[in-house]
Amino acid sequence: MRLLGTSHRQPPVKKLVQRVREGISSLFDLPAGYEVVLGNGGATAFWDAASLTLIERRSQHLVFGEFSSKFAATTTEAPFLEDPEVIQSEPGTHPLPRASSDVDAYCLTHNETSTGVAMPLQRVGSQDQLVLVDATSGAGGLPVTMSDLDGYYFSPQKCFASEGGLWLAVLSPAAIERVQRIEASDRWVPTSLSVRTAIENSRQNQTYNTPAVATLFLLAHQIEWFLEMGGLNWAVERSRSSAAIIYGWAEDRSWASPFVANPEQRSSVVATVDLIDSVPAKEVSAILRENGIVDTDSYRKLGRNQLRLGLFPAVEPEDVAQLTRSIDWVVEALSG
Repeated sequence: MRLLGTSHRQPPVKKLVQRVREGISSLFDLPAGYEVVLGNGGATAFWDAASLTLIERRSQHLVFGEFSSKFAATTTEAPFLEDPEVIQSEPGTHPLPRASSDVDAYCLTHNETSTGVAMPLQRVGSQDQLVLVDATSGAGGLPVTMSDLDGYYFSPQKCFASEGGLWLAVLSPAAIERVQRIEASDRWVPTSLSVRTAIENSRQNQTYNTPAVATLFLLAHQIEWFLEMGGLNWAVERSRSSAAIIYGWAEDRSWASPFVANPEQRSSVVATVDLIDSVPAKEVSAILRENGIVDTDSYRKLGRNQLRLGLFPAVEPEDVAQLTRSIDWVVEALSG
């Protein structure tokens, strides 16, 4: 009753945004000068905003699935940027960045949601080149050292168990300086996609446009729960426990196997499991859905006979174990 129906520029909602910003700062142990910035729209909106305000001339992109390809497509289409340098690998793997004097931003993806591949993060290139990381399904469930990065952006509907419609970005002093410089130039930036505007509003614990208050409410509670339970290390280990259950189960079945062949590249927040042709994954997912177990479908454009399973920290590991028993029951029934 204190939050719904009031202006987002009034104390109740501003205090909620403050809780989110301070919680993120604590959770990720932010270095001095790094800021937590919020904006309306999801990661898709941030790709547009970053193309306008964080990339000066040319970017490098690692592409290893559907979502990592989208930011590269955005910068390719931007008429004021040169075509990006794209380093690509097959789905189920990830490439590595390479230092290049011809780019001013390295665009990485912490977790490829479509394929269940996670990649380690580290600084590449020189200090005047930014490292920008799409962390939508990885933030809060995968380890990260913020001092290695200049931009770590995500939406709150994955590991943070909230809803969509909001982007959050942790920005380094170098990234903030880049934003201020580009937006002070003659490049046109619409206000709704202005990261400078988002920074200015976030410093006042608000967003430029009216946000979905329920999203902020759920996000704040999830962050505080993480901190109460032990912080980022606790959340990472919780997802790793669930991942060990899923991958061990898949490797122990004659009709299933992890899609990502290299164990070091397997995500601990999104697992992909291939099924043999005689076990139709779509039918398995449909039966699970009919019984209240939802969203186990593979990513449609990948086109594999596959289950894709969320292992976010909010999911109880015992529920993950029960899921494996449920899948076993369905497969046995279909084979009978």
